[in-house]
Amino acid sequence: MTNRLKPTLGTLHLWGIAVGLVISGEYFGWSYGWAVAGTLGFLVTTALIATLYTCFIFSFTELTTAIPHAGGPFAYSRRAFGETGGLIAGLATLIEFVFAPPAIAMAIGAYLNVQYPALNPKTAAVGAYLLFMTLNILGVKLAAMFELVVTVLAVIELLVFMGVVSPGFSLANFAAHGWAGSDSFGMPAFSGIFAAIPFAIWFFLAIEGAAMAAEEAKDPTRTIPRAYISGILTLVVLAIGVMLMAGGAGDWRKLSDINDPLPQAMKMIVGEHSNWMHMLVWIGLFGLVASFHGIILGYSRQFFALARAGYLPPGLAKLSRFRTPHRAIITGGVLGIAAIYSDGIINLQGMTLTAAMITMAVFGAIVMYIMSMLSLFRLRRSAPQLARSFRAPGYPIVPGIALLLSVVCLLAMLWFNPIIGALFFAFMLVGYLYFLATKAQRDRAPQDSMLVGE
Repeated sequence: MTNRLKPTLGTLHLWGIAVGLVISGEYFGWSYGWAVAGTLGFLVTTALIATLYTCFIFSFTELTTAIPHAGGPFAYSRRAFGETGGLIAGLATLIEFVFAPPAIAMAIGAYLNVQYPALNPKTAAVGAYLLFMTLNILGVKLAAMFELVVTVLAVIELLVFMGVVSPGFSLANFAAHGWAGSDSFGMPAFSGIFAAIPFAIWFFLAIEGAAMAAEEAKDPTRTIPRAYISGILTLVVLAIGVMLMAGGAGDWRKLSDINDPLPQAMKMIVGEHSNWMHMLVWIGLFGLVASFHGIILGYSRQFFALARAGYLPPGLAKLSRFRTPHRAIITGGVLGIAAIYSDGIINLQGMTLTAAMITMAVFGAIVMYIMSMLSLFRLRRSAPQLARSFRAPGYPIVPGIALLLSVVCLLAMLWFNPIIGALFFAFMLVGYLYFLATKAQRDRAPQDSMLVGE
């Protein structure tokens, strides 16, 4: 095939992509979970979701190393369940990666608005899209090096945040009003724990996107497991640390419905005019930029892989002279900018735009996790000949836990977010109707042994 992506990425690049895709989730988004579950209830939710992701990544890595394809979950599910299975996983992944960037872009705008109150957050968000779409078009090696640098800076900044607020940390602050919606007997309302699932998932959402760089990885059988395992351990430690320190800084209820909880938490300890405060706002942008930039890389590879296989218009699989899928990058950007300007026009369940985009992205992620774990079980039986340089530890228990928790999360999200859930499945239905109408397009697509087997 002439439109293969060029392998140039090593372990450190892939770790930077895996952590960078996610790390904005440590900076914002998760605190919406406090509003529905309280700090203690959300701590339970986060422990549940951290278990899901740890089991998922140890299982998902088997698929990524056995089938190092730019389509990631699309490729695994098509190999396991045929064209329809590939469609379900591919569309779900695409929804996840197209709806996550507008939420992050709006958070970038909110952070800049702290420094420049006259700057419209939407204008800043669109500017971020234009800048990082351009950087992604200029080449994956350049994009990955940038991703690595901003990810390392973002990790350092989170550690600095925890260090600066730790002298003012109070467990009493964290635990006060910790169970949102307690009943008349003082018992926690467990519904809040399940309602907060999307915001706990936001702590880890998109780490699986590194799979979409597998086709561009050097020696993927070795580099991908190292990047994934070190990545999930990094993120679990940071998520728990940031949540505890922010919640113990003061009245956490003031942080539960905003896009910049960390600067506001630090303000409670060091005051509004501290140099630490200004540093957090500026360097904190690196966390948002790392995820925003990385997810642009992720959605473009998903558009590219689906188009190359005939599931989307073939023009989206064209490569630029830099060997990057420029049309796919631009398409996702146009959709994201349209989502940003829908704020105030479309109201979903009374949520802020950021919360609604997060919830939509999580619906896509959960469906994709379910399809990926089902693919792992199916391929163990149907394709025993696959070269599995990494095998899921504790099989079938570990992937079984990931599958079970993913199903629980999907059911809980449908219960608490019926309107967004209906919209998600409407998007999936539109994709299915396009799929039915374009069989000839798929028949003309180049054959790919990774998708259909030898």
